Amino acid sequence: MFAAAPSLRADDVLTAFHRDAPALFLGAAFVTTGLVALAFSALRGKRNPLFIYFGIFSTLYGLRLWVQASLLGMLIPESVFYGRLREGINNLVPIPFILYLRSAGLLPGIALPAGYVLLSAESILAVLTFAFGSQQKYIQLNNLLVIVSLVCVIVAFVRERRDDEDFVVVRRGLLVFAAFALCDNVSGLYFSLWRIEPLGFAFFLGCLGYVAARRTLRRDQQLSEIRKELEVARRIQLSILPAEFPAGPHFDVAVRYVPMTSVAGDFYDYVVAGNSTAGLLIADVSGHGVPAALIASMVKLAALSQRESAPDPAQFLLGMNRVLLGNTQNQFVTAAYVYLDAAARELRYAAAGHPPMLLLRNGEVQEIEENGLMLAAFDFASYSAVSRSLQSGDRLLLYTDGIVEGVNAAGEAFGQATLAESLKKTSGEPPAKAIQKILASVQAWSPTQDDDLTLLMCDFVGR
Repeated sequence: MFAAAPSLRADDVLTAFHRDAPALFLGAAFVTTGLVALAFSALRGKRNPLFIYFGIFSTLYGLRLWVQASLLGMLIPESVFYGRLREGINNLVPIPFILYLRSAGLLPGIALPAGYVLLSAESILAVLTFAFGSQQKYIQLNNLLVIVSLVCVIVAFVRERRDDEDFVVVRRGLLVFAAFALCDNVSGLYFSLWRIEPLGFAFFLGCLGYVAARRTLRRDQQLSEIRKELEVARRIQLSILPAEFPAGPHFDVAVRYVPMTSVAGDFYDYVVAGNSTAGLLIADVSGHGVPAALIASMVKLAALSQRESAPDPAQFLLGMNRVLLGNTQNQFVTAAYVYLDAAARELRYAAAGHPPMLLLRNGEVQEIEENGLMLAAFDFASYSAVSRSLQSGDRLLLYTDGIVEGVNAAGEAFGQATLAESLKKTSGEPPAKAIQKILASVQAWSPTQDDDLTLLMCDFVGR
């Protein structure tokens, strides 16, 4: 299998090194570039065919320059595998190249079918060469296939007209590479010259690098603009949320609002904020991000338009549904609204597809639930309200579903029962501190936040 390498003279090695130095240098550069492209694709965590095919192509091309260098042939003992590798790698190199061009949409016109023909033929030739060894007819057939395919690529790219600057740059690089490769393959049929194809590939690689850098810079600029716009959107959204509930003799209100992203679909409002009455609204728009935030702004306007109905939660939600219906682009809204009357020592509550309100009274937690259909989804939706007496020391908690749906490492949801226990443990603490402790429990349970989190707590002082 292996034959001993003949004794080498220093002059022969030095001569081979000087002759092969450009190819060895370029081969190392191409292999490094290919491996960096493959590593970048792996680190991104997303399968990107362009990086993968380009990385394989560049790596194989660089390896071919090394394997076919006469210096390496002098240093490595002769073997069947090495001999077949020297020729078979010629058939492997075009395969990822065609796949790259196809994935990048750079095979216009006749270049696409020509690429498929070359892909199939080179795959067969590679198998034959590695299985049975190199034969002159395989080498000649490979040269003819590459020549025909390169001519098709050149003709197709010359005829293709696009205004995209990136395409123009890639086309120039590809045409130079194709022309150099065509020259080498034509000369290979008749006589042997020093290969100029690697220089064309280096130029092509430079063009791809320029386009990649240009696209990266453009993407970074776009991301910077998006971040600025999101920051403006965040400030605007925060501006539609109410300030602190005014201090009064009967109600002590606290709220914690933690969006999952810069902007969120959760919303809360103090529809009524008087000395003896309070109307507290909490809502959750389906989805996340900017679309949900825009709908949340509409929820604000819908709530403002129903202030006259504030003492009647059922009528209040019905009016909001009418305003939102048909204006939310198929996104729906869940909401809960409670109206508190200190003089009558009564609360009235209604909800639209929202988690139940919790009432902490004398150390025990009760669920108050009176749900109708979600808002902005059905024109036939109707709502009803439930009334409860208010007692001094009562604590009410409104929240969005992100609170109870957060899961731990075992996949278990925080849930209503855990929330009720967390609420029970806050007895005797002021609302601002109590609500922060509940939020900390939720975040400790589910460190990865998958939804917006909003908690609204109200204590009835009862004076």
